[in-house]
Amino acid sequence: MGLRDLMQRWTRSRDADAVAKAQAESRLTPAERTLDSEDYEARKDDIVIQQDFASAEAVDVANAELED
Repeated sequence: MGLRDLMQRWTRSRDADAVAKAQAESRLTPAERTLDSEDYEARKDDIVIQQDFASAEAVDVANAELED
């Protein structure tokens, strides 16, 4: 098996994943699409916060205060 075969298998699996995701999204109602969009934006915000040292520390402190 060569590098070309490996790349073809990888791209086929990525294409299959993209088709499956598109089919799942096509079955969403408008309300579900809005909710999914909001969840996506929240996940992006969470990632930004986790990558920033000061923000991550603030989250840890807030979580500790909530536990008390």
